[in-house]
Formats: sequence, C-alpha cells, structure tokens
Amino acid sequence: MELDYQAIGVRVRRLRKERGLTQQTLAEISNQEPSNISHIERGATKLSLPTLVSIANALEVTVDELLCDSVPASRSVFQSEVDRILSDCTHAELKVITETIRTLKENLRELNLRDKGPFS
Repeated sequence: MELDYQAIGVRVRRLRKERGLTQQTLAEISNQEPSNISHIERGATKLSLPTLVSIANALEVTVDELLCDSVPASRSVFQSEVDRILSDCTHAELKVITETIRTLKENLRELNLRDKGPFS
C-alpha cells in the first residue's frame, strides 16, 4: 500500500489548527522550513521518516495518528478520534449521531455487498 500523502497533509493541517499553531510556529517547533510545512499540508511533497517524527512530536501525537489513513491496522486511531469528537456532545447530539452512524454503516455494507466496493 502506498502512503497517502494527501491524507497525511490533511491530518497535519487539522492537528496544527486544533492546537492554534501557524505553519510558521509548527515549522519552528519541528525544525522545518515553513514552505515545507505548506507542501506537506497540501500533500505536494513526500516527507522523510525524520520529518514525520519531528512533526508528530511537535504536534504531540503519535506517528500512527498521522499515518492511519495508509495503515489498515489503525483501527484504534480512528476509534480514539471518534471518542475525542464525541467527548463534548450532549445526550441529544449523541442520539442523533448514533442513529446517523448506524444508518451510514448499514448503507455502506449494503453498497459493498451489491457492488463489491472498496469496503471489502
């Protein structure tokens, strides 16, 4: 499986923004050039393992959180992300989200069975 550099970039950007960091600040913390952070966030460059580790450390996340879209065994990362997203929901919000997830899951499985889609 190829690394999904676009997905890595999306995650870096989201995590950077969640932490209130600019690209400049993230670059300084991770010993990168600001232009390199911009390229990474756009998925326009392949990043080395040392760069990936330095960015993960700067964002205070594990490398698998940045790579989870490219690693099929990353279920725990996605589960943790869902838990984090839902942590501040009200009872009513959780009820709606749960029903939405249930319906989405049923529809994905139905489509997969019918079309032998990408969720096999």
